[in-house]
Amino acid sequence: MIGGTPLFELARTGSGSRLLLKLEQYNPTGSCKVRMAREMILAAEREGKLRPGGHIVEPTSGNTGTGLALMAIERGYRFTAVVDDHASRDKLRAMRAMGVDLVFVESKGEGPSTLERRRVAGEIARASGAFWPDQHHNPNNNLGYVGLAAELLRDLGTDIDYLVGAVGTGGTVCGTIKELRRLGSRVTSIGVEPTGSIIFGGPPGKYWQTGSGAPGGFTVGSNVDHSLIDEGVTVDDIDAFTAARIVARRTGILVGGTAGAAIHVALKQLALIEPNSTMVVLVCDAGEKYLDSIYNDDWLRERHLLNEAAHQRLHRLFDAYRDSVQLASQAKAAVFAQ
Repeated sequence: MIGGTPLFELARTGSGSRLLLKLEQYNPTGSCKVRMAREMILAAEREGKLRPGGHIVEPTSGNTGTGLALMAIERGYRFTAVVDDHASRDKLRAMRAMGVDLVFVESKGEGPSTLERRRVAGEIARASGAFWPDQHHNPNNNLGYVGLAAELLRDLGTDIDYLVGAVGTGGTVCGTIKELRRLGSRVTSIGVEPTGSIIFGGPPGKYWQTGSGAPGGFTVGSNVDHSLIDEGVTVDDIDAFTAARIVARRTGILVGGTAGAAIHVALKQLALIEPNSTMVVLVCDAGEKYLDSIYNDDWLRERHLLNEAAHQRLHRLFDAYRDSVQLASQAKAAVFAQ
């Protein structure tokens, strides 16, 4: 059931370019992270790092956690997830429903406690002998997306001109890009991070996007390969969450906040790229996990993240793309009529 996720055309321009979403929420557990969870666990078994009846521990904001939980259920392991209150409530509930032992650390301010989660996970691994996959440094994280790259080229039947996605641990974007290029693709990659993440070298700050970002003081893991990222862009929470909400209003598809950030960037870039280009956004997870946050007006208002003007601007951009297609079609018809 893992893989084979659909592509959805979100927008098209009069110049023939199109923006497609790779809907990874149709994987089991509703996230792309199950791809790399499978690869990390199978590799650990092959290498003798994980034996029957063993114990897994991993710090996670949720999607890697549910992916590892699925692998633990299927292959007979105990799994402890180190989490904080910055994580989506529904991700935490899902892990509990799947039998995961949750160990909470304090979340300080408006950001994830990445450093503290890693410290606690390390302590548990040392004390119990548990296997810590360490998604930030485990090369099998990136290798988990070899299949995703192959799917894109197979399903499109042509090359991808631009690939846009959240960076986070680096696995999804860097793993997919590396394999695409190995297969001969000339794709241009655009990595997206929350404003306040240090992955692209900017100053640290607070952010509410989960599943991507690196806070101040965090050492970015080896899976983030900057040589594979042609352009790095940061997006603030208002723009990320607005894009996710507008996609829901216009298509009925609910996507997560990091996907919203990537979609925001892609929609801005779509008008600027070469005619007849294909741009793909990696939609890492499902928006149903965020009904109590980014799709909750009260939650957004409490954090000053609900901006009606931003919503209207994005609606107008969608309308402009639609109108450009109609104008191009009318112009072509007029030429034929002559």
